Amino acid sequence: MALDSITLNYLIQELRPLLLGTRIDKIQQPEKEEIHILLRSAGQTLRLLLNAGSTGARIQLTNQVKKNPAHPPMFCMILRKHLENGKIIDILQHGLERFVTLTIQNYNERGDLQDYYLHLEIMGKHSNLILVDAQSNIILDGIRRYSHMVSRYREVLPGRAYLTPPAQNKIDSLRDENEFMSRMMEYPLERKVSKALLDLFNGVSPELAKEIVIRAGLDPDAVLDDCGAIDLSRLYQAYSYFIPAKDISIIKPGLYYQPGSKKLPSAFTFIPYEQYAGLVWHPTANLNEAVDLYYHQKEAYNRAQAERGSLLKVVQDQIKHLYRKCEIYEETMAKAQKDLICQKYGELLMANLYRLTPGLTEITVEDYNDPDFKPITIPLDPSLKGIDNAQRYYKIYNKAKAAIKKTEPLKQAALEEINYLQTIAYSIEEAADDTELSEIYQELAEQGYISGKHSKFKEQGKQQKAKKQSAKQKEQMYSQPHRYLSSTGKTIIVGRNNKQNDRLTWRQAKPGDLWLHVKKIPGSHVIVPLEENEEFPDDQTLLEAAALAVHFSQARGSSQVPVDYTHVRQIKKPRGAKPGMVVYEQNWSLLITPQQETIERLLATEQRGNENQD
Repeated sequence: MALDSITLNYLIQELRPLLLGTRIDKIQQPEKEEIHILLRSAGQTLRLLLNAGSTGARIQLTNQVKKNPAHPPMFCMILRKHLENGKIIDILQHGLERFVTLTIQNYNERGDLQDYYLHLEIMGKHSNLILVDAQSNIILDGIRRYSHMVSRYREVLPGRAYLTPPAQNKIDSLRDENEFMSRMMEYPLERKVSKALLDLFNGVSPELAKEIVIRAGLDPDAVLDDCGAIDLSRLYQAYSYFIPAKDISIIKPGLYYQPGSKKLPSAFTFIPYEQYAGLVWHPTANLNEAVDLYYHQKEAYNRAQAERGSLLKVVQDQIKHLYRKCEIYEETMAKAQKDLICQKYGELLMANLYRLTPGLTEITVEDYNDPDFKPITIPLDPSLKGIDNAQRYYKIYNKAKAAIKKTEPLKQAALEEINYLQTIAYSIEEAADDTELSEIYQELAEQGYISGKHSKFKEQGKQQKAKKQSAKQKEQMYSQPHRYLSSTGKTIIVGRNNKQNDRLTWRQAKPGDLWLHVKKIPGSHVIVPLEENEEFPDDQTLLEAAALAVHFSQARGSSQVPVDYTHVRQIKKPRGAKPGMVVYEQNWSLLITPQQETIERLLATEQRGNENQD
């Protein structure tokens, strides 16, 4: 969601006392359209973030530190030249426009004290951050430069006069009910009420317009023509509730998440919204925290998705390559299978050498291996003697036999590698965070599938190897398996990638613990810790552990899925086996169709931590 004007108004009120009087210590530009200003105030350092991107334009304080480029961009250098060591003396929002100005006082090149304006214009794809000389109103630079070739209204270039963004001619804050109703009725009556609010009143975003309509007790798609005087009165009451107040203590900011997930927030609001009643509300201490958390988690999610897609492409490309190899192997074996008849041809020719006269192109003989002695016609090379024709067929047969013997294990190895890579692909899709993705990258690198790619993960690996760490620190460096509680209070531990599975099965689990896995399908290792005098958990825990084994596998969503379970002591790892691969001989099986409500209840009990199993 975008930062609407009314939310921005409350945010500026919250930031104003924190920013006024602070001095600018450093200026950084970690991203193309984002500036970080490090401020000093009363012995503490604040990091002010100004973003002019098309989807995340905003102003906020943050603790998130981003890596800076080796060479700062030109706009960053201009800001440093004019603003570093300066003092913020004012911050204001222009009416209810998404237009914020920071006034910064600093000494110019001549040593004179003067003011500079740093304008943040939040206008979707036209957002910009522009530095202006306050005395002359001349643009010093903009994070986005453009001429009249792009905009007929104005140019954003150094040396040009600064023009404010074009006015939207909307009403800022209307506190008269009669005038509100009059304005609404002047709007085309066949249009939606939410559209009328959006077009007539400043500060109203699509989300806020929908919220006003819902709070007025109307259908979100209601049209003006269906509204009477009472409906319009209710609309005004709902609208007036959202007119910005000077007392920011009335706001109750927070974020909304989809049920069962806190990876990607759906929205942030300065008060709870009724339209998000079906989502999970997470209150925050202040509005800046809500904004910071929303964009940080959104960026982390998008970054992880990009890394996930990059790793997944490597694996999928390798799987396609292996499938092509399998096709070649199958074609080779099919051709060789047809050539196995040459053994019979050779034997029959040897038995009929006396009939092979020079120049024959074929011969028909009785097949003495056939019960009915049916005749069979054998092609001949007229340039060869009879015995040479027989020897030629023996050579073809021996070559075909050797091809089958050599190709069959190659095909089997390729199929096993495909199965292994499918477990990797599943792990990539299920990875919960960067740490788990980093482990998958390391596994792919160790197995020789990646070389010199994914520099982020490669750099992480180098840093981890360079550090001298204690055993406990090294253990904490690894991603941890996911822990859940059964309805009877028993712990169920689930590995989410091959390295987690190996650590869980071979290092954390005890020999007497119960081990579960879906049969012959890529998925997670599941462990149910047991006491020394326990052979099996209670039936409910066993069923719920099997349900999690199905949920965290490629069989998710299927019914009657076979799940094998046995004790850890029965699990073996063949010499040279790839990560996550195990074999077992003694086991029990059950067919399970996980119920969605059971899975949701189990997922709600998740506990992530670095503690090892006791």
